[in-house]
Amino acid sequence: MTEARPEPRRMTISDPQVMRALAHPARIAIMEYLSSREGGGTATECAEIAGLSPSATSYHLRALAKFGLVEQAPSRGDARERVWRTFSSNLMVDAGRDAGPDARAAEQALVEAHAVRDMERTRDWMRRAGDEPAEWYDVARFSDTLLLLTAEEMAGVNEAVSAVLEPYRQRNRRTDPPSGARAVSVQYHVVPLP
Repeated sequence: MTEARPEPRRMTISDPQVMRALAHPARIAIMEYLSSREGGGTATECAEIAGLSPSATSYHLRALAKFGLVEQAPSRGDARERVWRTFSSNLMVDAGRDAGPDARAAEQALVEAHAVRDMERTRDWMRRAGDEPAEWYDVARFSDTLLLLTAEEMAGVNEAVSAVLEPYRQRNRRTDPPSGARAVSVQYHVVPLP
């Protein structure tokens, strides 16, 4: 069992094995769930999110632990219950500019797994948007903006967006969210075009 951990730190993933371990829809769902919950979660709780049995989810949790992505959290009082938490809720994937083909392929597989998940969330919203309360329907946005930027300006845009989102990221781990709050997916991609 581990003790209370310090403030979450950014973890950069560049190892192809770790990227491949993460490039699985169930593992992405588990990591997302654990990083959004103060105190972590059990295999049974993660199984509901991942759509798997608790035993299959335990397998994925052990695989994630093998790569240092999750760890056992302090017990909630029931010694039989194994609680897991993410090692870091702030992950960045970067194979590196000079990465070889294996690392590039692993990075691409992980990015594509996330892109598939993000697209499914968008499709899910579109299927149910008309049934959502007006307050949520009216604030959902899809935007694709082309900008003419220097690399320095692009870095500035990234920093500004990160600064806007940071207070809300911190809130994700609270056990007492504001009344009416719900999970919201924010997808942000900034890539230079050819």
